[in-house]
Amino acid sequence: MGDGARIATAADAAVVAELLDAFNREFDTPTPGPAVLQRRLCHLLSGQEVYAVVAGEPVTGVALVTLRPNVWFDGPVALLDELYVVPPLRDQGIGTDLLHTAERVARERGCELFEVNVDGEDTDTRRFYERHGYRCVEAGQSEPSLYYFRAV
Repeated sequence: MGDGARIATAADAAVVAELLDAFNREFDTPTPGPAVLQRRLCHLLSGQEVYAVVAGEPVTGVALVTLRPNVWFDGPVALLDELYVVPPLRDQGIGTDLLHTAERVARERGCELFEVNVDGEDTDTRRFYERHGYRCVEAGQSEPSLYYFRAV
């Protein structure tokens, strides 16, 4: 793997939960809190459908990825649910290391497609992913892809 990025285990659930909670709090997004996240992560990180990549010692960044089956591919499709680096350490390549490691793990697990959702107004994050080859306009199309959601 890259400079210190590694796959997290269930033993890393507490630190991953703390980082994910900090991420949501930084952007005023609801969070169930680190205790709930840790409980969920202990279970999820023990399986094959969810993995996290962490970087730093102590851990200062995380990428959380979920895999799902998809009829258009033989293997699963990966979705980068979260990528977070603590604010004082941003712009030092940690996010790139996390992303590249998360992509490599996805390939190793049989994925052919790696998806990322970005808020439209988050131009810095959009530039980050575009710099790494991600696009929101499919080949042959003129309009960007949109992500719709609804609570059920």
